[in-house]
Amino acid sequence: MHGVGGFVGTILVAVFGTTSFAGGLGDFHIGSQLVTQLLASLYTILLSGIASYVILKVIDVTLGLRVSPEDENQGLDLAEHGEAAYND
Repeated sequence: MHGVGGFVGTILVAVFGTTSFAGGLGDFHIGSQLVTQLLASLYTILLSGIASYVILKVIDVTLGLRVSPEDENQGLDLAEHGEAAYND
């Protein structure tokens, strides 16, 4: 949700900052600013994706991203935390 809200907000800067919408207070026109905002948003998505991939790969190589199949079958609450969600 944060990514969607940030993307929409970044694009809407081009809309709300135009001279026609801001009643003459805006200092740019929607065309060039919309392209700038879209490029900035796409760059941010790309950078975030690459950074996330690198971070996850480093964690996977050093610690691992998955638990053992035995822990998964037992249940992660019990295996990792020693807690049972329901007392059956």
